[in-house]
Amino acid sequence: MTSTDADSTPDRTQPAIEEARGVLSPRRAAAHSTLTTIPPAPALAPFVEFHWHVRWDLRGQAPYDQKVLSHPNVHLVFEETGAALYGVDRGLFVRRLEGAGQVLGVKFRPGGFRPFWGCPVQELSDRVVPAEQVFGAAVEETNRRILALAEPAAMAALADALLLARLPEPDPQAVEVAAMVETAGSDHDLVRVEQLADRCGVSVRTLQRLFAEYVGASPKWVLRRARLHEAAQRAGAGPVDWSALAADLGYADQSHLTRDFTAVVGLPPTRYAQRG
Repeated sequence: MTSTDADSTPDRTQPAIEEARGVLSPRRAAAHSTLTTIPPAPALAPFVEFHWHVRWDLRGQAPYDQKVLSHPNVHLVFEETGAALYGVDRGLFVRRLEGAGQVLGVKFRPGGFRPFWGCPVQELSDRVVPAEQVFGAAVEETNRRILALAEPAAMAALADALLLARLPEPDPQAVEVAAMVETAGSDHDLVRVEQLADRCGVSVRTLQRLFAEYVGASPKWVLRRARLHEAAQRAGAGPVDWSALAADLGYADQSHLTRDFTAVVGLPPTRYAQRG
């Protein structure tokens, strides 16, 4: 694919709505940058959720630290410092935006990066490594060509071409693990690893092994992180009955929710809600 081909790619970008879940203080974030998403090529759908593109122009303004409550996903990121692989960040991800720039990311499905990586995904947890380790020297040429473009859809088309050239065989186990992660994130009645294992029809030990191999985060972390995502989203949506929310999310009481939220975000949920 030539850069001319990429320039003519139909615009498939979409405003990021649900995809922004995890971006803390989303209204502030929207005032400092623009986030859009692009679906992957159909052949990549079993491995990739979507591409995301962030553009900012803060020239003449103070830098902005964007904080993200990460999901259990690996990302391939094309940026000025070079293409990089970001493993699951089990803490709080912070990216400083300053000047003007853009970044394109590929968000792999939970388990979807394992076939490309060929190793336990937990080896990438809390790490950033050069993408060249997996995709070879060609990834840096792709990085250069991507950042020379202006349209997110054209940028995503080049990322697709890179991945399609190295498309692995489908891994049925990765699909099963992705479904387990989806269950953990969507059912707030599941608050213990034993409950999730029972729902998925496997032992706790098997569940933990699969998550280490394919996800890069433990089942306990995935369950807890899903609750924190929901708490952050509800906190940003308007007045919250914190005791009721704590009960909805399976916490014993409001203080347990506050402790978990504060430990990761750095602010108690009531102060986070006030900041907007």
